[in-house]
Amino acid sequence: MNKIALITDSLSDVKKEIVDKYNIKILPLKIIYKNKEYQDKVDITPQEVYDKMSEEVPTTSLPSMEEINSLFNNLEKEGYTHAIAISVSSALSGTYNAIKLISDEFSKIKTHVFDSKLISMGEGSIVEKCAELINNGETFEKIITLLPKIKNTVHLYYIVDTLEYLKKGGRIGKVSGTIGQLLNIKPIISVGEDGKYYTHTKVRGKKQAINKLLDLTQDILNKCKCKAYIMHGGAPDECKKMFEKFSKLPNITSIDTGEISPAAGVHTGPGLLGIVLMEQ
Repeated sequence: MNKIALITDSLSDVKKEIVDKYNIKILPLKIIYKNKEYQDKVDITPQEVYDKMSEEVPTTSLPSMEEINSLFNNLEKEGYTHAIAISVSSALSGTYNAIKLISDEFSKIKTHVFDSKLISMGEGSIVEKCAELINNGETFEKIITLLPKIKNTVHLYYIVDTLEYLKKGGRIGKVSGTIGQLLNIKPIISVGEDGKYYTHTKVRGKKQAINKLLDLTQDILNKCKCKAYIMHGGAPDECKKMFEKFSKLPNITSIDTGEISPAAGVHTGPGLLGIVLMEQ
């Protein structure tokens, strides 16, 4: 009988109760300061990262090869015959390539590594759906053919208070706006089919940016029912207000909130607000 493991990285922002419920294997990224290294979401919180930013902006790195190797060793010992790994966009991190490299060495486990070309609950929503399919007894072959279709049902948009940290981390992609900082222009950022960030639209001021997120959400909900996730980075009060406003929209089948991982927070800085929709 086939036994399928589900693997993802800490940037997927899947909540602990979902991780525990479906026994999802999480590979934490690293957050690196001059004097200490942390495991993303294991021994450092997003708020701790933001609080330290005035003193030092850390760097991040993908899960170590040793950890990935150890995970697959354990899966072998636990009798897993198959594994599905869903990674953060390969255009934003080397995690996909690292998992692929190590998994190829474990011939006893048939592994499919899927590049979500997304981040946070954009990636996480695919992980959750995949977990449900495994739990419902779908075959490995059926699930891996469904993953691209599932990915195409996901919409992700977010705003940040400043582009400074995206620039420093080299993850700004097609997002531009140095002059915009002076004019309080807030880009609505999304992730393209190539898995890179791009500017979807620009508005002036955060209040208008949130209203634009609301409009974008409404446009999608006018066409179909969706699960919704409202994410924030160091902005719990604004997230709560967004939740109250967005939860009243028709055609939302469920809505949840969450905080982006510290490893993502390093590159966005405090003040991020985002919406993820998965068509039902």
